[in-house]
Amino acid sequence: MIDRKFVLLAPVALALSLAACGWFGSSSSSTSSDSSNVYCPTPLTVQDAQRLTRFKDGPGRDPRDIVYEAALIASGTTCELTRNQLNVTMLMRISVNAGPSVGTGVTQVPYFVRVISSSGAVVQGQEFTADFRLSSGSPRSASQEELALRLPYNQISDLAGYRIAVGLKPTQDELNYNRRATGRP
Repeated sequence: MIDRKFVLLAPVALALSLAACGWFGSSSSSTSSDSSNVYCPTPLTVQDAQRLTRFKDGPGRDPRDIVYEAALIASGTTCELTRNQLNVTMLMRISVNAGPSVGTGVTQVPYFVRVISSSGAVVQGQEFTADFRLSSGSPRSASQEELALRLPYNQISDLAGYRIAVGLKPTQDELNYNRRATGRP
């Protein structure tokens, strides 16, 4: 014989068990959070744009002519999925060391962010500067730069093709210097 109390309590116990597992909760935000984690693009650092040595104006390229040396030391993203858009918060950590030719005032380190589609086309891109106050008394500094990106989509599977490229923005001479310093052509 089945106890009537058990029959009445069984659905309540099942509902409580499922609620504890997150079955009922905010299923849309749970699914949204899971999807945004799956499709959240990890930034990739462009190989020749991870380091930057800036020299003072003029032809000199020896260690006494260095204004600063900068490095992109970390980058990461967090994402939130909304209707037809992935909101990406990107953090970049840039460190800088003053050289013998550092001047007074603000030292600006240029960097870039590019959003690349699955076809390889740049669909968003912008250049920024990280500002530092360097001197012989305070020769080192670091900055955490935070950027907000919005990636549109028609179908959630569209998000799988996005990539984010980041790096410091060297001039052509600085790029050539970086390549020579690493032994690359």
